[in-house]
Amino acid sequence: MQTTKPTGEAGTGKADRDAAMLNVQAVADLLSCSTRHVYRLSDAGRMPRPAKLGALVRWSRIAIEEWIADGCPSMRKGGRG
Repeated sequence: MQTTKPTGEAGTGKADRDAAMLNVQAVADLLSCSTRHVYRLSDAGRMPRPAKLGALVRWSRIAIEEWIADGCPSMRKGGRG
């Protein structure tokens, strides 16, 4: 019977996928703010839109990092009236 141990390569695929999407706590940590503030920014359209999967809310790591690098501009397009 042959046993195999997971290699670093096998584990990195899942780690990369997990790192690609951030939960609200990870976004709050990047912004040095509360999770509630992240939800307020998101609801107001002032940050990249999250992906919603049922009750789960996740943000793209790349989108958040680019948004931060750009100085956190409002993501709202256009205006009313």
